[in-house]
Amino acid sequence: MKKTLAILAVVAAAGIAAAPAHASQRYVSAAAGISWFQDSDINGVYQRSTATPDVISFDAGFTGVAAVGCDYGSTRAELELGYQRNTIKDSTDGKVQVYSIMANGFYDIPVGSKVELYGMAGAGVARVNLQGSHTCNYGYERQQSVTWNYNTEETAFAYQLGAGLAVPVSKGVMLDARYRYFATMDFTFPSQGFHSEEVRTNVSSHSVLLGLRVDI
Repeated sequence: MKKTLAILAVVAAAGIAAAPAHASQRYVSAAAGISWFQDSDINGVYQRSTATPDVISFDAGFTGVAAVGCDYGSTRAELELGYQRNTIKDSTDGKVQVYSIMANGFYDIPVGSKVELYGMAGAGVARVNLQGSHTCNYGYERQQSVTWNYNTEETAFAYQLGAGLAVPVSKGVMLDARYRYFATMDFTFPSQGFHSEEVRTNVSSHSVLLGLRVDI
């Protein structure tokens, strides 16, 4: 995990640093907001049969990002560090935390008075920490149940899509409001009490964030 993050960081940083000064404007940015995780399907393989899928549900939570990038005029490229934290419904002290490092691309559309609309897409890796307990119904007509505890950290490929509005507030400073959809690919973790060897799931969220982008 650390090696993967280091390689991605070095590659992105090298690209940003190598950009000609006359062709781009370097910047830093930070934003925070609210995230809503979608229900996560959980699938376990029982000793004799495949489990009926169940779900983990989440409350609204916090998300924050910080990035360094280059503005090429109508396009931008950046390296972003992200964090999300949400509690799990119906679980004592249950929570999910997601740490991510993403390489993002942006397309800016001027709409007047230096205001910009933009679309973005990104890909990278996420470290997902799940803690809590869950009661899963299974078997014929889901008449049986088992409560299992989990406390695991797993790494998965992640991607995101978004759109936003950037408004200048002073020279070289933009106020940035955005929507973001974030998701990981499936990952597995030990069952720790579930009647299977491992559990498979993923996480995805919708977020709204407000922040600043500052030229450097």
